[in-house]
Amino acid sequence: MVGSAIGVPLGAALLQLASAPQMRMAIGAVLIAFALYSWLRPNSAAAANAGAAADGAVGIVNGVVGGATGLAGLATLVWCNLRGWPAAEQRAVFQPVGVATFIMIALWLGGTGRIGANTAWFFLFGLPALALGTWAGLKSFGHLNEAGFRKIVLGLLLLSGLALIIRPG
Repeated sequence: MVGSAIGVPLGAALLQLASAPQMRMAIGAVLIAFALYSWLRPNSAAAANAGAAADGAVGIVNGVVGGATGLAGLATLVWCNLRGWPAAEQRAVFQPVGVATFIMIALWLGGTGRIGANTAWFFLFGLPALALGTWAGLKSFGHLNEAGFRKIVLGLLLLSGLALIIRPG
């Protein structure tokens, strides 16, 4: 979370240098590449023995990506997967870091005047879908084995990457 606190302002500043379509394409490409790589090397725990410095660096990347794109938690989710952690451990790390990063992003962007009224209305409009997704995730969590959980996470990352790249207009 400390890394995200450092990264969020950096990500927001990055918006001055890179356009939204460039950021969307870059993040989409990384997500697609990671998901495909992970499916091709299913038993890899490439970062299993990484230490606190690596965790902190990923936190900063998480904040930068979140601050620049609003996709808080992506780097944390990818990192947990690379560490080879079981579903419960991934959830215990991802959820609080994601929520804290989203709050930091909202406070930073809101405090700097970058969130307008239209964006706030879109947020309110999306709350029912967020609540439904949260409920479905909570209900299904204990019913998946590790392999099923991993496949769902990788599938969602792949779909997210494709949605970012294959966007009309």
